[in-house]
Amino acid sequence: MIEIANASRWYGQIIGVNDVTCRIEPGITALLGMNGAGKSTLMRMITGQLRPTTGSVKVFGMEPFANPDVFKHIGYCPEIDNFYEYMSGREFVQYMAQLSGIPASEAKAKATRMIEMVGMAERAHRKIKGYSKGMRQRIKLAQAMVHNPDIILLDEPLNGLDPVARHEFLQVLEHLANEGKTIIVSSHILYEVEQMTRSILLLHRGRLLATGDLRIIRELIDKYPHKVRIETPEPRLVASKLTEMANIVSAKIDERNHEVELEVRDPNLFYESMSNLVLEQHMPVLSFSSPDNNLESVFQYLVEG
Repeated sequence: MIEIANASRWYGQIIGVNDVTCRIEPGITALLGMNGAGKSTLMRMITGQLRPTTGSVKVFGMEPFANPDVFKHIGYCPEIDNFYEYMSGREFVQYMAQLSGIPASEAKAKATRMIEMVGMAERAHRKIKGYSKGMRQRIKLAQAMVHNPDIILLDEPLNGLDPVARHEFLQVLEHLANEGKTIIVSSHILYEVEQMTRSILLLHRGRLLATGDLRIIRELIDKYPHKVRIETPEPRLVASKLTEMANIVSAKIDERNHEVELEVRDPNLFYESMSNLVLEQHMPVLSFSSPDNNLESVFQYLVEG
């Protein structure tokens, strides 16, 4: 679908993207990295707005730069709003449909369908200048989908959305992915990405640090101790029981907050053994969590480790 080979993009002496090689398949892929990591530059190369300084970017085997044959396969939601504020949402999506080559006789029906899909049917008649951030994001998604592209790129699409709007937006993306679309979502907020996909491209200072399934990447660094936090009304008792296990590296008791914090090797084995102990010895464990078992910890390890 999308093949990137040793692609770099320079802005004078400044590196935007540095020697990136990857392949992006249908489904939702998260393009991750802090601000300035190169996410927008990579998206602009895929959408044909920028030509790589070196290397290649290909979409359906074609170079996307200034290539209308590629443009018809791509829908794009830029991070920055650039609406015709005097238009209604419906007028805007319909106008964008016609710009993409859809005949005027079909544009209205297609615009209506996309507006309904993103949950804007009851507000599409209102002028865009009066829209909230969440409404603007939905209309941007509708215009990106109106010509039924195979690839949809969303640059920081969750910015400004309240929790309900965010949940609904993610449901729309899941629906599109189930239809076989290739969706690339850029974000610098790591916990958001964990709600939508396990497939990631992780950029840092223009370089691709990791690509693939988050769980596999996590497994690659599981040889390092994980922190596990356990909530219990009897932290000393629980700590004494758990520290008898062979894969415990250290334990810290916090009686004030009723917690035990452990460092463990082989976390999967630990969770299994702990579950058995809780059942067999009736240990008073209320909950447990691992601050290391998330995307942020993977990012920190890859950047700093």
